[in-house]
Amino acid sequence: MKNFVTRSAAAFALLAILLSITSPVTAQSGYRTNLGIAAVTPLTAAETQTLQFMREEEKLARDVYQQLYQKWNLTVFQNISAAEQTHFDAIGVLLTRYGVTDPAQANAAGVYTDVNLIALYNELLAKGMKSAQDALEAGALIEKKDIADLEAAIPATSKLDVKRVYTNLLNGSFNHLEAFESMCEVVTTGVPAL
Repeated sequence: MKNFVTRSAAAFALLAILLSITSPVTAQSGYRTNLGIAAVTPLTAAETQTLQFMREEEKLARDVYQQLYQKWNLTVFQNISAAEQTHFDAIGVLLTRYGVTDPAQANAAGVYTDVNLIALYNELLAKGMKSAQDALEAGALIEKKDIADLEAAIPATSKLDVKRVYTNLLNGSFNHLEAFESMCEVVTTGVPAL
């Protein structure tokens, strides 16, 4: 039952993100015609760079969580890696919409175009392989970074659809952070946080 609920929640989250992306409210992203959206206002260079970075950052989270699930068999990593795949897919939809080159489409786990993300992946994976506690702390660090990056990205774009996706991802990251911190408390004390 728990897996069904988790899968249902992940499916609902994906649907919500996709609906937010395809919403007919396209004020700054394009204009409506009888045939749908006819034109998309291009992203600025900064918006493009941020969108590409966010795609790889979501991939990093997914990649690390999949590896940590394999190592520690903690359901929290399996569940959140599925959510990160949803986030990765949502950014992919935006890349396609705006005709932006995807830096992560066919890359294997741990492979990124951003050298800082390569270093971060290696650092967090090494930490997470030490113990279950370290793995959960690595998850919390990833989510804190995601939150900081998304909080900077939201006001830096004028595109409503991009803002909407970033806001959904931000809310997801807050939920993921809470899950990791709660699990850290359980591992440390044996008692769930209230």
